[in-house]
Amino acid sequence: MADYTPLHDWNLSPTDAVALQQQLRHQIRIEPLGKPPETIAGCDISFNKFEETVYAGIVVLRLDTLETIDQSGVVSTASFPYIPGLLSFREIPALLEAWQKLQTVPDVVMFDGHGTAHPRRIGIASHGGLFLNVPTFGCGKSVLVGKFDEPAPERGSWSPMRHYGDIIGAALRTKNKVNPVYVSPGHLIDLDTAIDLTLRCDGGYRIPEPTRRAHNLVNALRRGEA
Repeated sequence: MADYTPLHDWNLSPTDAVALQQQLRHQIRIEPLGKPPETIAGCDISFNKFEETVYAGIVVLRLDTLETIDQSGVVSTASFPYIPGLLSFREIPALLEAWQKLQTVPDVVMFDGHGTAHPRRIGIASHGGLFLNVPTFGCGKSVLVGKFDEPAPERGSWSPMRHYGDIIGAALRTKNKVNPVYVSPGHLIDLDTAIDLTLRCDGGYRIPEPTRRAHNLVNALRRGEA
């Protein structure tokens, strides 16, 4: 069973949640990996904005073959409202439930969301990383904050995302002539490594395989098929 550190209670008001983000952001460490990873997990969440049911999925892959070696999913109930910038408070508890059902602890975790590319530099990939205590990063499909120049059209091209003078992530082209994805370090990883891992998880789609497969698992959960 995969375990985690229970950092704080989830029964918070939105105002308290923002204050907690301001505290927790100072615990985030952006640094190179200590050793080359062999496994990588993708996490995804699905919910209807104003409903409480949350579907959470985690899929673990071998990094060299992209073979799925473990997965878990849960259907849970959210206790926190839908508020942009505070989605981690709505989503992480269900992901922690799924995490505890894994038989394999992955070396790195990719979130369908953001890490430092967040107004307070603590998106779900950073916040979740503090709980999991493994290297985490975000690979989002849309921008939360940050300005960037359009990267060149070829796969592997990227340009830095900036917010108030900080480089907070990268707009990364995962396929030729498709919209970029938005990569940012979460915790215990740096931006260059997060970009490299995103490109290594190529299954021929815009979305890298770990989060694409987690997304498929979550959709199967919603349909009652998983």
